Amino acid sequence: MMGFETNLWLVVLFSIVTLKQQCVVGEPQVPCLFIFGDSLSDSGNNNNLFTNAKVNHLPYGIDFPTGPTGRFTNGRTAADFITQYLGFEHLIPPFANTSGSDIVQGVNYASGAAGIRIETGSHLGENICLEEQIKNHKVIISQISEKLGSEQEAKEHINKCLYYINIGSNDYLNNYFMKTRYPTHRMYTPEQYAGSLAHEYSIQLKELHDLGARKFALFGVGLIGCVPMEIATHGGNGTICVEEENEAANIFNERVKVLVDQFNKDLSDAKFILINSDSIDSSNPQLSGGSGSNDFIKCCKVGITGLCEPNSEPCRDRNIIPFFDAYHPTERFQQITAMSAYRAPVPSMAYPMDISHLVTS
Repeated sequence: MMGFETNLWLVVLFSIVTLKQQCVVGEPQVPCLFIFGDSLSDSGNNNNLFTNAKVNHLPYGIDFPTGPTGRFTNGRTAADFITQYLGFEHLIPPFANTSGSDIVQGVNYASGAAGIRIETGSHLGENICLEEQIKNHKVIISQISEKLGSEQEAKEHINKCLYYINIGSNDYLNNYFMKTRYPTHRMYTPEQYAGSLAHEYSIQLKELHDLGARKFALFGVGLIGCVPMEIATHGGNGTICVEEENEAANIFNERVKVLVDQFNKDLSDAKFILINSDSIDSSNPQLSGGSGSNDFIKCCKVGITGLCEPNSEPCRDRNIIPFFDAYHPTERFQQITAMSAYRAPVPSMAYPMDISHLVTS
């Protein structure tokens, strides 16, 4: 099994090199990109919130051209890389700071600690849950209507955009598996929770469709039981993934796959795809519990929240270490996720197609 994972990992790395060689400057493949999600995609929306889930300080952003921005990594996020692969000249601005930005090309609504459920992550302070992110999107649609001259023009424009949605991890890490803080673990079995979560998610996705969204790239929940904080808190010897968490996430991912099939059947004017984040993580032994010491797989000194301590010195081997803090991948591993989502080297990573085919379909 390890040999297969290593070979697959080499295929992913080769694909990144190939994509770099093929990228050319020109018109973006879609006219606009709207990003929804949590800290894996947040680009600064939490900076002015009353929350412990904010990272607008070093060592975060140490490898980003302008320094700390509120991204939960050392450089670019997977959403940033997808933005570049699609051919956009500039990264998509956060909703919290669209001043001077071309909102017609898109907005990033993602918020650290946010989830599908409204209470998810609330123990850390404020966040912008998916329901609120959609409300913010309505504000932007109104502004786009004014810029383009009419609601009809705005809707025709939005119909062509890509909707990038990566959310759900916190509904497990900062809700269901925080058994002393949230009641959901006592209220639901893993199967019941996944069903409830998927149902709520389906309502939110349908609302986006009603607003004009037609191209949806949904990211499944990755191997959450293999992140350093979960291994340290719930793992056996500090190096073994928490299979209970991975299994629960897998149940949810299967429910989302069913949603994708159902939406593609019922909403003939739209296309939905699922990026199998757990399959992408599994292709890399470092992200799936095969990397040895738990200290080795994260890059900074973390506090009780699992985030890097402000102004602490990060590791130098950021192109090798998979996690920047105790939860979030380094820029290099964000890039690998983005590449696998954009042009999947193996079919299992994207269903029923990858992003490169979605945007041209």
